[in-house]
Amino acid sequence: MRKYLDKNKKLLIYFPLIVYWIILFISTSLPLESVPSVGLSDKLMHTVAYTGLGILLYLTLMFQNKVEMLKTSPAIFTFLIGMIYAGIDELHQLLIPGRKCDFIDILADTLGIVVGLILVIIFTRIFLPDRLEKA
Repeated sequence: MRKYLDKNKKLLIYFPLIVYWIILFISTSLPLESVPSVGLSDKLMHTVAYTGLGILLYLTLMFQNKVEMLKTSPAIFTFLIGMIYAGIDELHQLLIPGRKCDFIDILADTLGIVVGLILVIIFTRIFLPDRLEKA
């Protein structure tokens, strides 16, 4: 499985992260009244959205070969990048009608990153044992 992912990482790892992040950014850039309700609490939606981001970002850092430090410690850098993006995203929402910057949302986003990290680390240890992360 590792060789297959390595060979097809642009299509199976990088592309999904780019698309997901664009969708995440667009969805947080819409005025609140334009966003359809899905029946979940706002904080749960933040956590779920950032769980996906954490999974995809970790895999991207794990499979990239350009920056060794990112490859050897993908969990640390996924957490840091995810947390920084959560803060920037909340600040950017100050400019969006009906939205606000909420520190609790940043915490929910960070929780999502951590949940994503836990899930993807368990997955990689089971299915990609020769690509264990060192952080």
